[in-house]
Amino acid sequence: MTGDVVTDVIALAKKKQHRMFFVLCASASLRHGEALGIDIKNISPDCSTINICQKAWRGQLHDFLKTQSSKREIDLHPTVAAMLKDFIDERRRDGLLFSSRTGKQLCQSNILRRWLHPILAMLNQPKCGAHAFRRFRLTHIRKRGVPKDLGRFWMGHDDKEIGDIYSKLKEDVEFRQGWTKRIGLGLKISSERGRTH
Repeated sequence: MTGDVVTDVIALAKKKQHRMFFVLCASASLRHGEALGIDIKNISPDCSTINICQKAWRGQLHDFLKTQSSKREIDLHPTVAAMLKDFIDERRRDGLLFSSRTGKQLCQSNILRRWLHPILAMLNQPKCGAHAFRRFRLTHIRKRGVPKDLGRFWMGHDDKEIGDIYSKLKEDVEFRQGWTKRIGLGLKISSERGRTH
């Protein structure tokens, strides 16, 4: 998906939970299972960082992810952090960030069938899967010239060369967050009042 399509998907999402889910997947390189496994306790108080340490899969939470590198910290753009903080404050509870009204884990296939695919049909866009948002984010990261080892860290990909192992960029939170602000989102987020970021 292009930035314009992602922008339209987010704008057409009917519920705040749907919008927040799509925004996080597109702006934070999250796999759907990682996003659905986010526990509010793993989000920093200012909502600028999320610790990805578990995934949701078929009604269960797993503390193992796709790869060891998938366990990581995600740095959020200030616009997304503010949106996430508002979303959490409205809920005022612990537990999974995304859940049903009864507190149960959401199903990945339902998100595709009930949320994403109907919106794509309205936009006359082809159906796509959960990784479309990750592909969008990786393309944006590369276009903006993010250091490769930092890009791999955000994506949860394994190191590719010895320099990635030696580099300490992923441990420098201030540096990471500086890049997050510098590269922007690559999409627009409409507020409920019609403003865009």
